[in-house]
Amino acid sequence: MVALTVDADDAELAAIVENVAPDMIQLHGKESPERTARIREITGRPAIKAISIAEAGDAEKADAYQGIADLILFDAKPPRLATRPGGNGRSFDWTLLAGVKDRMDFALSGGLTSDNVAEAIAATAPVLVDVSSGVEIAPGQKDAVLIRRFVAAVRAPILEGAAHG
Repeated sequence: MVALTVDADDAELAAIVENVAPDMIQLHGKESPERTARIREITGRPAIKAISIAEAGDAEKADAYQGIADLILFDAKPPRLATRPGGNGRSFDWTLLAGVKDRMDFALSGGLTSDNVAEAIAATAPVLVDVSSGVEIAPGQKDAVLIRRFVAAVRAPILEGAAHG
């Protein structure tokens, strides 16, 4: 289980670890590399650091977290007036991640749905994909049918490759 946090303080993190006991902590705020290292230290959990992508050069921000975060998650930069740092149903130009897979393993998020996730995987080669709004029928309301479709779309290229390999 992954606990998603946004600029949580030490007390909030301690409460999350004590009450939820997550396997990993996902950092979706403005956590610096130093803060990310501290969070790993105080929680005793691996950290996933989200990096917002909107334009050329944004992906390079991940380089500062090499050897600090256990995994980078590239997500679409939220709209200017958004109330959440993620889960806004927006994707980004996946070509902005060109060359990233040669430097690091990463996760991909941002506007992924059953209709585009196979293309996103083919274009970027992430080690995992993260979905939220792409399997919702309303904000915060997940739909079992959409989840099954998403999982099937993720698995289809894998199963197809196994059948031919």
